[in-house]
Amino acid sequence: MNIFQKLKKRYPTAAEFIVFFLISNGVTVLQLVLMPLLKNFFGMTNLVNTNFQVFPIGSNLDGSRYFIFDYMSGAIDSGGGGGLAYFLAVQITLLMAQIINFFLQRNVTFKSDTGIGKAALWYTLAYVIITLIAAAAQGLYKAPIYNLFMNIWNMGKVGETLADVLTMGINSVISFWVFFPIFKVIFKQKKDTPEFSAKVKA
Repeated sequence: MNIFQKLKKRYPTAAEFIVFFLISNGVTVLQLVLMPLLKNFFGMTNLVNTNFQVFPIGSNLDGSRYFIFDYMSGAIDSGGGGGLAYFLAVQITLLMAQIINFFLQRNVTFKSDTGIGKAALWYTLAYVIITLIAAAAQGLYKAPIYNLFMNIWNMGKVGETLADVLTMGINSVISFWVFFPIFKVIFKQKKDTPEFSAKVKA
């Protein structure tokens, strides 16, 4: 029995967290590569000039409206917010990453034998809620990060790409810490449930 198997036997939750951490980091790398590529692709279309500011939830310090999804029209290097192009780049990246994450975490990390339909339903619900929370939080750090790299440090397009990676990285970290306890609930094994245990004892 190797060290990891011993750890898994004695500390199953810790072992699950290690596997969860490794898979999540792999998925995060995928997001860090994919999002800037999609952003550049959509940025070559007129979508970048399509305003996408929805779900107002209050006001900024300057009195302007605070949106959960705040993607003002115009390219970021021209003072805009990336428009619908940026929104699609972020959300398509997140969707693809979470689909991959769902199956890997279910089958590899938690080795769940519960119904995939029910797990997928709860996962989708959690994904939507976390996406809304992460999007709302992005309004606090997105503009300052791009301003720092592109204007204060005067790094231009390179700074914009670095800001892309950093903002997606922050988004991934938020998802990482929220999803683990959720996975523990929706990916339970049937053999761990009281009903299963009772049947085995009988």
